[in-house]
Amino acid sequence: MKPIYTLHKAASRGHANHGWLDSKHTFSFAGYFHPERIHFGALRVLNDDTVAPGMGFGTHPHQNMEIVSIPLSGSLAHQDSMGNQQTIRAGEIQVMSAGTGIQHSEFNASKTDPVQFLQIWVIPNKMGVQPRYDQIQLNPAEAQNRFQQILSPNPSDEGVWIHQQAWFSLGHFDPNSQATYTLHAKENGVYLFVLEGDMSVNNQLLNKRDGMGITHAATIQINTISKASILLMEVPMLQL
Repeated sequence: MKPIYTLHKAASRGHANHGWLDSKHTFSFAGYFHPERIHFGALRVLNDDTVAPGMGFGTHPHQNMEIVSIPLSGSLAHQDSMGNQQTIRAGEIQVMSAGTGIQHSEFNASKTDPVQFLQIWVIPNKMGVQPRYDQIQLNPAEAQNRFQQILSPNPSDEGVWIHQQAWFSLGHFDPNSQATYTLHAKENGVYLFVLEGDMSVNNQLLNKRDGMGITHAATIQINTISKASILLMEVPMLQL
C-alpha cells in the first residue's frame, strides 16, 4: 500500500485566546471539535500554547494519559500531587504518566516574558499505572542535522519514556539538509510537526507549524528548504 498523508496546515488549527493563554489545537480539545481531527493513532492532543507572564493553569486532574511538555521558549513552573515542584525550560522535556490519577498546576515562571510550549497527550497501552514524573535536559548538538530520539517505550533508552510503543524525535537542520527516519514498527504511523522553517517531507511541502500524519510508510525523507526544526512522533495507529 502506498503511504497515506493527512495534512494539517497551521492556519487550519483550532484557536482559543483567553488573554492569559493563546492556544492552537491540532486535534479536538476543550471548546474546539473537528470530527476528522480527534486523534492520530495514539496521539490524542497536540497543543501549541503561549502563556502570559505570571499566568498559568491552576490545579487540575488527569487520569490514564501520558502527558508530554516541551518548552520552546521561556520557563514553566510545575507542581503536582506527587510532591514534585520543578521548572522546565526550553531545551528540556517533561513527562507524566497520569495513571490512577494526578493533580498538577503549570504557571509561567517569568513575570516579564511569555512561555511557549507544546502540550502533547498520548493514549497509554496500560491503564491504572502508578503515576510518575520525569524531566531531562536535552543536548541540542545531538539534534543538529539529524533526528535525536527524545522519547521511547524503554526506560533505559535515549530520552524520557512512556507507557506506549511510541518514539519521539527532534531535529534542527541547516538549509538544504536531508535526513531519513526509519519507523520502528510497520503498523505505526508518524506525525510530523514543523517548529520552524520550510521543508519537503516525502515530496510534500510543509511550513512553520504545519503538521502532517503519514501511515503505511517504512521511512520518512525530509529535505529542508530553509533553516528548520521538526518534531517527529511515531505512534501506534489505534482505532478509537
